[in-house]
Amino acid sequence: MSAPRKFRLSTSRLTALFAAIFAAGIAILLTTVYILTARVLDHEVDVVIQAEVNGLIDDYRRGGVLQLVETLHRRADSWGRTGAVYLLVDAQGRRIAGNIAGWPEQIATSDAWIEFEIDASEHGGVVAHPVRAQIFKLPSGRSLLVGTDILERKQLASRLRSAMIWGTSLCLALAVPVTYFYSQRVRRRIAAVATTCESIMTGRLSERLPVEGSHDEFDELAKTVNGMLDRIEQQTSVLRTTFDSAAHDLRAPLYRARVRIEEALQHPDLASGSREVMDATLAELDRVQRTLGTLLQIAQADGSARELALQAVDLAELAREIVDLYQPEASERGLSLAFSGETHAIIRGNQQLLAQALVNLVENALKYVPASGRIDVAVETTSNEVNLTVADNGPGVPAAEREHILQPFVRLERDRTQTGSGLGLSLVAAVMRLHRGTVELSDNAPGLRVACRFQKG
Repeated sequence: MSAPRKFRLSTSRLTALFAAIFAAGIAILLTTVYILTARVLDHEVDVVIQAEVNGLIDDYRRGGVLQLVETLHRRADSWGRTGAVYLLVDAQGRRIAGNIAGWPEQIATSDAWIEFEIDASEHGGVVAHPVRAQIFKLPSGRSLLVGTDILERKQLASRLRSAMIWGTSLCLALAVPVTYFYSQRVRRRIAAVATTCESIMTGRLSERLPVEGSHDEFDELAKTVNGMLDRIEQQTSVLRTTFDSAAHDLRAPLYRARVRIEEALQHPDLASGSREVMDATLAELDRVQRTLGTLLQIAQADGSARELALQAVDLAELAREIVDLYQPEASERGLSLAFSGETHAIIRGNQQLLAQALVNLVENALKYVPASGRIDVAVETTSNEVNLTVADNGPGVPAAEREHILQPFVRLERDRTQTGSGLGLSLVAAVMRLHRGTVELSDNAPGLRVACRFQKG
């Protein structure tokens, strides 16, 4: 199965959807944690800085610039202990006091909150430390900068981002196999149900949907459907038995009635009027017997109680024989009947029923195609199928009636005057169901094209 076709399956889409939802949920959760944590850390930093600024402003208000400078001198070594940064500059930006050398580059004194980097000596090297600071304007154009080292906060934020990425990736890596395993399980259950249903549709009414004992929705559905199938099998068995018995029981009296009529026709003193009535009665008896025979064949093809013998059948050779058999009748009616296609086409099937189905198709065409018409029988093979086609240039069948006409006793209104019981195509459909094939009626432009497709193997 190709990748595009496989992805179109519901279970494949379900796997991708579950994995995407799971990964998106984890990503949203971790992103939210990261954002909230970063905000809390930023807020704590801002609170600490604001408290420092308020303390220094109080010193300034009590003792002026001298008191503020004295306080800054006392806290000059705070960088090493707390990561605190202080700087007082005059209106020209010259340093008055603090523990950094000068005003950060490309930072205006008019900004309220700023972030910049300073270089610090650590472990025999120079390390850049990010700093977040607040600027407070003093009289006479002086500016006070108070900040703190936020390297640890940046490192924590970086670790949180890494954790978010790795967490999402690992969750996705876990979600994909878990959801794939579950989707495969669902696909396997659905495939088992589909296989069983296909087997039931071919006439094996004893088949049942698998129940794994997991007590899930599939088991509940299987139990319900199996109960329905039990009831259908029971009713079908009763109907089939009744139908078979009635059909077989009718054969004997019909045969005896026919024999008696034929014996009566042998009397030379039989009135001409009675003879005509008896001849018409014989014709009706023949029609009833043919209908019963066809019904029994349909029951045989659709029945599961009888295991029909299936053997290798050369469908191409069988089709040629049927065409040769009906060639004289076609010529008598002024019709062209021809075979084309493969020399040999082997399928597994019941030769008697296949022959009867093909006979029905050819006889239908002979009945409805007008003089000088054409009937083409073809057998072609592909890599997976053997196709039997019977096409003619007769009146055809309206598109709306093509499915309906495959049912027993269904005939087109225009064909009511023709002899027949409306069972020919229904027998063909029953034979195709037995062989797990399909029958399709289409327009031959003009005429009818009947395509019977058999699976190889």
